[in-house]
Amino acid sequence: MPSDRPSPGARTTRPAPRRSVVARVHFRLHTNLEPQAVVAALTDFGPSRADTWPNVDVAHLEVHDAGPGWADVTEGSSVAGGVWERLRYDWADGDRLSAVTVDSNTWAPGSRWDYRLEPGAGGGTDVDVRVLRIGSGLKGRLLGGYIALFGARRLRGDMQRALARAAARQAG
Repeated sequence: MPSDRPSPGARTTRPAPRRSVVARVHFRLHTNLEPQAVVAALTDFGPSRADTWPNVDVAHLEVHDAGPGWADVTEGSSVAGGVWERLRYDWADGDRLSAVTVDSNTWAPGSRWDYRLEPGAGGGTDVDVRVLRIGSGLKGRLLGGYIALFGARRLRGDMQRALARAAARQAG
């Protein structure tokens, strides 16, 4: 009976593993929002999420499950041919929030966003953000390369604008 195992000394060929593009981004910013309002802006998974975070389409937003201090959410947009990811959000620790990729068409599991919030000396909140993006597939590798090169400036600006929109809604 033939065996599926190679004979001793036989050479086996395996495709070379594809290299993932890993982008690490770190930035800090200050907002006039208090820490709990920053957490609220980051964890509002209702229809107004797209108003705060324009890179999220309501049509691509689904809350699978949620509880106190956590949520399992798929979100995405039609930008760049459609990018989506399922994330496990955790904000049980009041001054920290993480969003870890569980599944995505662009990012490998374990990709993540980590936020540390500290009350600002003169009010508001100092936000420390660390982003890890592990590209999956061609689109993920291309976007990961872009983020590795230009991510800190772009992501920081996007977050500043999102928190400004949240502050305007809170004031209005």
